[in-house]
Amino acid sequence: MTDHPTLPGRLADASVADSDQSWPVARSESIYDSAYIALRTDTIVDPAGHEHARAVVQPNGAVGVLAIDEDDRVLLVEQYRHPVGRRLLELPAGTLDVAGEEPLEAAVRELAEEADIIAGEWTSMLHLLATPGYSTERWEVFRATDLRPVPDADRTERVAEEADMVQWWLPFDQALAAVLDGRITDSMTVSGILAAHALRHP
Repeated sequence: MTDHPTLPGRLADASVADSDQSWPVARSESIYDSAYIALRTDTIVDPAGHEHARAVVQPNGAVGVLAIDEDDRVLLVEQYRHPVGRRLLELPAGTLDVAGEEPLEAAVRELAEEADIIAGEWTSMLHLLATPGYSTERWEVFRATDLRPVPDADRTERVAEEADMVQWWLPFDQALAAVLDGRITDSMTVSGILAAHALRHP
């Protein structure tokens, strides 16, 4: 490794990547536990031997779907989100809350449940750690194309916030512009749209 010639830090090359490491945990206490989310506090020990308390939120993980139709329009669902007090434009998405379900299976299910759509082509596009400063949550975003509607008889009856959900189709370039000027702010949606744009312009 070589130091930066004029600024603090080291020069990296194309092989740079996240790496596994785990500091020892001196104590751990469960604060809250449910089928959807858990919360614990860990007391970790740094390399110098000092202890630090850390809150750890443990959701189930989630998937998102960037569905694009034959005219290059992106599917967005508008949904009320109580914690932030807003209606957000988001990719169809959901948690990994079915036992034994793989991420792709969850993505297929969520697209059908939230948008009444089936996709013929699926590609894993992006892996994310949602908020690694305090959460273990992992996300995977899939690109879905070759779209067709779910038959009427097989559609899911949506409840709670999802019963109030609205589906919108937005040209990809306009969706990208909405991300860049702050009209779309959901982090999975922002990441998915930016990743799709980057893949189009390598």
